[in-house]
This record gives sequence, structure tokens and C-alpha cells, in this order.
Amino acid sequence: MSAIDFTKARYSTAAHYPDQWPCDQGAEVAFAGRSNVGKSSAINALTNQHSLARTSKTPGRTQQIVFFQIDETIRLVDLPGYGYAKAPKNLRKHWEELVSRYLFQRQCLRGLVIPMDIRRPLTDLDRTMLDFSRQVGLPVHILLTKSDKLKRGRALNAHQAVIRELDARPATTVQLFSARNRQGMEEARDRVSRFLGA
Repeated sequence: MSAIDFTKARYSTAAHYPDQWPCDQGAEVAFAGRSNVGKSSAINALTNQHSLARTSKTPGRTQQIVFFQIDETIRLVDLPGYGYAKAPKNLRKHWEELVSRYLFQRQCLRGLVIPMDIRRPLTDLDRTMLDFSRQVGLPVHILLTKSDKLKRGRALNAHQAVIRELDARPATTVQLFSARNRQGMEEARDRVSRFLGA
């Protein structure tokens, strides 16, 4: 069992600009991933809520930084999905600047969770996010989402391949995860709890 009751998470605010962020106090863990890899579904599964984070079949729906309060001092944060090419160029630029500023300036940020579709992990954009995290000294936990889409042997092979590629990256862990059948739920909650200092 994780040390934090994630079911208590509640929507706090959706911010288009840094001055709309909650006070930079306490501890936060942010979820960052390519559009359509199951990022919002992972947040909903971890908090055992169906619609805390908005999910959509349309990639790129999360266009702000969304904060979810668990208690007075800890939050989960849903960052805009990256890599959605159909978004207008000026909006993509705004997202990139907003997310970069959040990653580099947010003092209470304790770790990143990066969901990746197990069938297409470690894209160039994922590697860019990993490089960001290394520059700011943030630990990363990767969720290989939609693992129920592969047979067990293929899923385990994909897991090991990602671990091997990331072997030289410190403070980076990887697990199999499925929001649909709840595979890896306690492992993910435990990792996020550790990031938050619980």
C-alpha cells in the first residue's frame, strides 16, 4: 500500500500562465507524455476516479497545466501532451514555453511520471523530456501504458528493452502499466508516494 491516499485528489486549477499556478510550496509530481499515450487515464486510475483528468479520443486535449490537490501540501500535475502536430503553431509554442518554464522553475516539483505507449516507447520527444529532467535533476518514473494490448512475453520483452536503453540514465525507473486492468497500480502509487516524500 502506498503512503498517500490518492483517491482524495481533487481538481484545483487549470493554468494557461505561470501566475495562475498554485503557490510554489509543498510537493508536486507531474505527469508528462506524448498525446494519446494514456496519460489522463493513468491519473484517473491512480486516483481511482473516472473523470478527474479529462480523457479524449482527440489527442492534445489538455492545453493547460492542470493541478490536482491531494491535501494541503501535495499535488499531482497534468502537463499538456506533447507532440500533437495538428495544434496551431502558436499554441504549440505557448505549450512548450509554459512546460519548459514549469520544469525549470518550479521548486516544489519532486519528480516526473512519463507514460509511454508500450508499443511505441522512447520516441525522440520522450528522449527530449528525459533530457529536460536530467538537466533539472528530477527523478523519472516511466509507465509503459496499455500493456494489456500485448501478450505477456512481448510486454516483458518491451519492458526489458526500455530498461536496457535507459541503463545509463540515473534516477529513471520503468514499469508495466495498464489503466484498463489495473496492472502495476500499487507499484506506480508507491513510486509517486516516494517522489512526494511519503
